[in-house]
Amino acid sequence: MKRRLELERIHSGFLVHPCVALLGPRQAGKTTLARDFASQKKPSEVHLFDLEDPTDLAKFLDPKLLLSPLKGLVVIDEIQRQPDLFPLLRVLLDRRPLPAKFLILGSASPDLIRQSSESLAGRIEYLELCPFHLDETGNETQLWIRGGFPPSFLSPTDAMSLQWRKSYVRNYLERDIPQLGIRIPAETLRRFWMMLSHNHGQIFNASELGRSLNSTGKTMQSYLDILTGTFMVRRLAPWHQNTGKREVKSPKIFIRDSGIFHFLQNIESHADLLGHPKLGASWEGYAMEQVLSVLHLGPEETFFWAVHSQAELDLFVFRSGKRHGFEFKYSSMPKKTHSMNVASKELKLDKLTVIFPGEGTVPLDETTEAIGLSTWCKSQGNDP
Repeated sequence: MKRRLELERIHSGFLVHPCVALLGPRQAGKTTLARDFASQKKPSEVHLFDLEDPTDLAKFLDPKLLLSPLKGLVVIDEIQRQPDLFPLLRVLLDRRPLPAKFLILGSASPDLIRQSSESLAGRIEYLELCPFHLDETGNETQLWIRGGFPPSFLSPTDAMSLQWRKSYVRNYLERDIPQLGIRIPAETLRRFWMMLSHNHGQIFNASELGRSLNSTGKTMQSYLDILTGTFMVRRLAPWHQNTGKREVKSPKIFIRDSGIFHFLQNIESHADLLGHPKLGASWEGYAMEQVLSVLHLGPEETFFWAVHSQAELDLFVFRSGKRHGFEFKYSSMPKKTHSMNVASKELKLDKLTVIFPGEGTVPLDETTEAIGLSTWCKSQGNDP
């Protein structure tokens, strides 16, 4: 499956910076996308390295000697395995004329890939590659149940998809986390992840989770940082302003991939999901990820808003001076609620969009519309 829009994002990144970092969870399709981008160039101008390949890794015993003579495009996969490369990359990227540009791929955020943001400031464009989204697949139910990781979504059956996700979680805990230099017992992090899945779409309470795991709130925060930094969990910040109301000021947490969430909740099929108490929370997290992926929204642009026991807004987007609210409702035809009215007034929303399953659009008032997720994805350009 060619990801045309993602290829265009890489191309645009190189128009501004000599280095583009393609970051995202393992198995999201970064390597395939990088090879598709490299295929647009002459083979003699492309140099591919995979730091999980022992042969390639051995070549980096003297990285300066290896990389300095190269011209064209240099692709380095799994960069988090060699964080000490970043100071060298800074030197290589400052050469004039510049003989080579670098496309680096990583499975962790810049905060976890030590030194990257510090060493390459002003020289690098960070792009996050999410797993498949609805605009690419066109199959809402299958994507919701299985999630967007290509091997999971493309599996021949739901059972095989579930088996892949089971192996993915095990490998993530037992291999990927230790490779980042993080020393936490796999079973401890698994229990924390499972508990987060029970709190999917809810306010994060570190002290409460700490008591459940016989640990401290500070330790729970550090575990959340790890799952967030490896793109497994989304931490949605609260928006607060001087309204005189008791606004919620702790983040909400979501398991980012709906398929992983369903695995953690032991939901195997669409029929299981329809009868599950987490149905509404699952829809909210899934639909929100589609919106964020399609619009390429960063954490500095996205929030939720809530006032204790009064009103809330699932997603508040502040971009280019515009205030756009989103609500995610598992309903055949949502209606505007008192909570939405309060949010619209207090946040001075320019527009409020209520996302529900399926197709169709229904105006609810002058600034509010209910729209099916599939219809919304098809309608989108670059701005919310």
